[in-house]
Amino acid sequence: MNLILLFESDFSAADTVIISDRRFHHIRQIHQPEPGQQLKVGLLNGEIGTGIVINLSEHQITLSISLNRSPPPALPVTMLLAMPRPKMLKRTLQTITSMGVKQLYLINSYKVDKSYWSTPVLQEKTLTEQLLLGLEQAGDTQLPEVHLRKRFKPFVEDELPAIALNTRALVAHPYNATPCPDAKQTQTTLAIGPEGGFIPYEVEKLQETGFQSIHIGERILRVENAVPVLLARIFPV
Repeated sequence: MNLILLFESDFSAADTVIISDRRFHHIRQIHQPEPGQQLKVGLLNGEIGTGIVINLSEHQITLSISLNRSPPPALPVTMLLAMPRPKMLKRTLQTITSMGVKQLYLINSYKVDKSYWSTPVLQEKTLTEQLLLGLEQAGDTQLPEVHLRKRFKPFVEDELPAIALNTRALVAHPYNATPCPDAKQTQTTLAIGPEGGFIPYEVEKLQETGFQSIHIGERILRVENAVPVLLARIFPV
């Protein structure tokens, strides 16, 4: 936890918070703070600053809060990700969040097992937990928006043209594709397929919408590895 995320419900006064949940146990065990010590804090969807320890007991910590700077800038990207396996989904959500993606569409694909859409990970509480872990890791406060699209063709035909309009539209595809373009800080729509990639029909539908097929080399990566590699290659560090 590189940032202690705060919620409006934590505030007992305009500049004072009391924390007694998972975050408190982490602070107590890992940071082991003393009264007067400063901790890095940030208000969810708000600014970042410092929290000075006022009081620490066995059950809660009280901090005096000062928020005075913006969170890290978001990546200028909308990501379309074919629904991964549930176990992989948790890790991938944290990675995507920690790297600064703020618009994520989980989409269907021929190679996506129907059972994946029934995973408890997609329940709002569990989904948000994974996003919060990614924010804490990165020292960010801006929660991503996650959209679920269970039908590929209607999404690509009806919604995607507007989403990808005036953006650099790329689909990561290991076959019959051009090398990954040079890194640019430009608005991008990036589509990443399931394990084994999109089927030819899906690639063609994306290309009809203006997507360029790209690859990142001969090696075929798992989705959870391909995501950070692609983002690191497409955008300047």
